[in-house]
Amino acid sequence: MRVAAKRAERLVNLVFALLGTRQYVSAAKIRATVPGYEPDDGTERADEAFKRMFERDKAELREIGVPLETGRTSIFDTEDGYRIARADYELPEITLTGEEAAAVGLALRLWQSAQLAGAAQSALVKLRAAGVEVDQTRTLPIQPRLDAGEPAFEPCYAAARDRRELAFDYRRPDEPAPTRRRVQPWGVVAWHGRWYLVGHDLDRAAPRVFRLSRVVGTPRATGPAGAFEPPADLDLATVVARSERREEQLVVVRVRPGAAIGLRRHAESLGPAEDGEDRLQLRTTEPWALADEIAAYGPDVLVEAPQRMREAVVQRLTRLAALRASA
Repeated sequence: MRVAAKRAERLVNLVFALLGTRQYVSAAKIRATVPGYEPDDGTERADEAFKRMFERDKAELREIGVPLETGRTSIFDTEDGYRIARADYELPEITLTGEEAAAVGLALRLWQSAQLAGAAQSALVKLRAAGVEVDQTRTLPIQPRLDAGEPAFEPCYAAARDRRELAFDYRRPDEPAPTRRRVQPWGVVAWHGRWYLVGHDLDRAAPRVFRLSRVVGTPRATGPAGAFEPPADLDLATVVARSERREEQLVVVRVRPGAAIGLRRHAESLGPAEDGEDRLQLRTTEPWALADEIAAYGPDVLVEAPQRMREAVVQRLTRLAALRASA
């Protein structure tokens, strides 16, 4: 871990050094000015160690997309030098619409309690540094249900990222005891508020979907990294949706004119109500997820039927009122 940290620090120092000049910098000058390289003590061993280290660093920078250029500043230079063109390295101006900025804010709220909170916070800092204001409170502050708090999330995510085989015990609702599974994990995806692992089941020789809440114990990655590749046209959410087909339910709501535009996009109009409000019909296979969406509109949306949906929305609004009262 310490060696990796030193290498990362050296790469950062190298990038800063090459960004800070318009001229090509020779390998000898880089060796003398960038901390972390083998010092020049006049021995052949030190020279070879520097050359190997510098070649690895150049390859790694190019692999991660850093535009490292090779060339000579003038005709009098006797060897090639290196530089990073700032215009090619820096991000272009980032512009987001109001809806896009709100979506980023919602995504940040989504991950605040998850293992990926650090990455989300880093993305927010970068966007703000680029002058983009991200609205985290544009809608009612109902905490998204999605959370990576599943104990199996981190090892499954890491195994899918590293392309390593995964072994774990899995308990299906229709089985009396968990069974051992060996999987090539293609990815971890959230679908309707739950986390799923999608991959190739080695024992069954077929693609399978696993709900992380049904994983027993801690999954264990085995074998080397890069042991397999997921299908090129893989859509994780589509795979999960096909495996988790649910019975469709109808929900009737009343909406204030001009309000709840997002809800109207996937609703059927039933005409006006007696009080002038719009009556809409919604179809859903995840009623609790729809309850979250309806509750976010507050008093602009009222559920007529079914009663279970009405009660679910009331519960969410009651919880929200309690949170505000205790704040």
